[in-house]
Amino acid sequence: MAGGILLCVGLAPMGNRLWSDLALGLAITAGVLLVEASLARSGVRARIGIFAGALGGLLAALLFTMVVTRAGGSEPLQSFLPYMALYVFGYLGVSLGLRVGQQLKGGAFADEFVAEAAGGAATAQGKLLDTSVLIDGRIAEICEAQFLEGVLIVPQFVLRELQMVADSSDALKRQRGRRGLEVLQRMQKMAGVEVRVVEEDAPAARDVDQKLLEVAARLHAKLVTNDFNLNKVAAVRGIAVLNVNHLASSLKPVVLPGEPMHVFILREGKEQNQGVAYLDDGTMVVVDGARRFINKAVDINVTSVHQTPVGKMIFGRLDERGDAAAPLSRGAAAATGPGVSHGAGPTAQFPDGPTGGPAAKRPAFSDPDSEPR
Repeated sequence: MAGGILLCVGLAPMGNRLWSDLALGLAITAGVLLVEASLARSGVRARIGIFAGALGGLLAALLFTMVVTRAGGSEPLQSFLPYMALYVFGYLGVSLGLRVGQQLKGGAFADEFVAEAAGGAATAQGKLLDTSVLIDGRIAEICEAQFLEGVLIVPQFVLRELQMVADSSDALKRQRGRRGLEVLQRMQKMAGVEVRVVEEDAPAARDVDQKLLEVAARLHAKLVTNDFNLNKVAAVRGIAVLNVNHLASSLKPVVLPGEPMHVFILREGKEQNQGVAYLDDGTMVVVDGARRFINKAVDINVTSVHQTPVGKMIFGRLDERGDAAAPLSRGAAAATGPGVSHGAGPTAQFPDGPTGGPAAKRPAFSDPDSEPR
């Protein structure tokens, strides 16, 4: 932009007054930079409207000047009218073009108009939210942790599906739909999180999943979902997907074979003598030989970890040291039962006393769990 300043200084429009020419060049340069910054912040509609309006205003000013100069008049008036016509018609053309440009739809710039309506999602890496991720609710915690950037886009057809679920006659579906609406309201109130509800739709699509794929491809936005099948279809079509379940699986603590764990056996497994436990994050733990310890906490050693499409599965076996300690404690409790003198104290249970000999290490009682079945 220094060329404008040099041009004013070189041509001397103010009559060889250096400082006046320099000031005029600076003013023109500042005006051009201001217009450029305004156009950079405007959308596609506004730019098209401004360009067409300015062109029309200049043409109208030219025609007006030609008519007025032919009509005659004083010389000062004829010198004034062209500049005034250029200013007035130029301003009116830009203003009218801007208003008309905001109403443009479709045409060769349809994709750009859609992206602009979504809040610039195509350039800001917008995230298109699915119904399942709103009902799940974990997206709200992710937003609170500020792990998502860009505009969060919620189409109207997703809101309609949530409303239909919330109005369902089934109590469970009704609760899920209301939860999804509450999660959306919570996200809208978060500071630093921009949630926009857009009217964009895909009338030719048959269901909500197809509509989401069409809109995501049109906006060049990432699809946020928990739907496994929708995730696969989007990957086939080349649409970027953010799956909350995959994120949760990736954040689970890493467990390596050979590590000890303390778990609570809840139920029996599919194979014989297997027990099943669950970690706090929902990971299933299958323990060999733990069927007889249902509703009990046991120590195990991890033998292998398997990754499945829905998460991790941990396989383990009972810790032999922990398993051997259980009969010892039960045997000591039996020794203090009926038929044993309490006055003799602990040393009456073992000939060598509480600290001596093998008798202190291995009780002389039989454990019912250790007998062959």
